[in-house]
Amino acid sequence: MRALVYSAGGGIGDSLVSSVVAQALRQRFDGVDALTLPGHRSTLERVPDYDAVLVDDGGDERALAETLAAREYDACVVTWATARTARIPALAKIPVRVGQARRLYSHRFTNRVVVRSETGDVTSPWSDIQLDYARALGCDAAGAVPRFIPTDEDRLEASALVIPSVAQRSRGTDERPLILHPTNAEATKRNVWPTQGWSALARALRERFDLPILISGTEADIAIAEAIAKGSGAISIAGKLGIGAFGALATRARGFVGITTGTMHLAAAVGCPTVGIFPFQSDFPDRWAPAGPRTAIVRPTYACHKGDTKESCSDYACIANLDVDRIVAETQRLLVLQ
Repeated sequence: MRALVYSAGGGIGDSLVSSVVAQALRQRFDGVDALTLPGHRSTLERVPDYDAVLVDDGGDERALAETLAAREYDACVVTWATARTARIPALAKIPVRVGQARRLYSHRFTNRVVVRSETGDVTSPWSDIQLDYARALGCDAAGAVPRFIPTDEDRLEASALVIPSVAQRSRGTDERPLILHPTNAEATKRNVWPTQGWSALARALRERFDLPILISGTEADIAIAEAIAKGSGAISIAGKLGIGAFGALATRARGFVGITTGTMHLAAAVGCPTVGIFPFQSDFPDRWAPAGPRTAIVRPTYACHKGDTKESCSDYACIANLDVDRIVAETQRLLVLQ
């Protein structure tokens, strides 16, 4: 028997976290494949719980349905429900289709699941909420965390990254870096993302641990990362590594400190000590906390303007006023446990 996990929506973190569903489905199914967005393919190809990764490029629905039908899936779990993701498994005539309840298109699912976050649950980890879809098929993997395994090529790419040696500095014996990730999806959209709070944090981390501080990010984040590096003595690696190579770098880093985003979840998935920063009062730290063997969260402390969200804030004052002392303390606690 074969199953498909259809995870085509949200960010990379959403697709990575939803991969715990595949772990659960393996209790009943001989093989489990993923169907995801083009930009998420390289991430899920490194998740060992998937046998194959297919892509939904937003094109012709019937053509994609024919591809799925040819693979003869016995069940499909849709973790990001839309009218499209509900229609395609039905067009493919997959006999068992699990998806979200309470939607106009929910009739296309044979097994409908009420998402707990819609009923007021703000504390259950998102991974456990996702597992409710697998539970609808009698499968479970309670406590499962996402897994990500870099390839040999990823490790070579990460090794080629030039990081100034700590041995050239006055103190310190450990050359493994700390990774600081200061951006989320909103950071480059509105051009109002403050850098002073991140610079202060980078300086504090560098002073406390005497390690290279690497500022990570995508190509779109280069300007922000370089501004933070310039103001703190850190090193920008924004745009220099693919997702797999970043995972390889995180496996040998002392730790990861960053705002809640897909990169945070990936770092935790490879076992890197991970501190997730949740600066917005509208965040749900318990729900979106990084899941891994050594993780911590820093909750919001700066009072937002009334009604602000990360999508609508005018100045991101909480980012400019990060609680540096608490973040450094949580980082220290995790690193001591290594």
